[in-house]
Amino acid sequence: MDKVALFHKFVTFTTAVHEVTHEITKDIKPDDITPVQYSILEYIAVSQPVTLSEISDCKHISMPNTSRELKKLTEKNLCEKFDVAEDRRKQLIRLSEAGQTMMDGAFQRIGGRFLERIKDVSAEELEDIERALNVLQSKVFYGE
Repeated sequence: MDKVALFHKFVTFTTAVHEVTHEITKDIKPDDITPVQYSILEYIAVSQPVTLSEISDCKHISMPNTSRELKKLTEKNLCEKFDVAEDRRKQLIRLSEAGQTMMDGAFQRIGGRFLERIKDVSAEELEDIERALNVLQSKVFYGE
């Protein structure tokens, strides 16, 4: 297997992932939050609880800007900080009940768009897609 050619396929694939993600998530963000704030909420929703530095690192936002955006989200009652029992100096961030409700609604709409995209896929192809996603998750997109 030519690893350079594989890398080029990977770049093409990740570009397509970004394009499809944009397509199925456009117009999902509520009007009263910024795109950056929505992006932070989306990250918290799938990774909670998280630290300020994890958000900053993953979203490529400086720590001061991340802190400022989290303060605004907390003021809007969309997320909350809480102390870690084992280390009171450390704080974790999670969605508030209102934030969870908002993100559940957003993911429900995104899920509907995803299902619309795959509506003509056969059962066998769905199994292939699931296997492919599992392999990508375990071999390429694994967490730390």
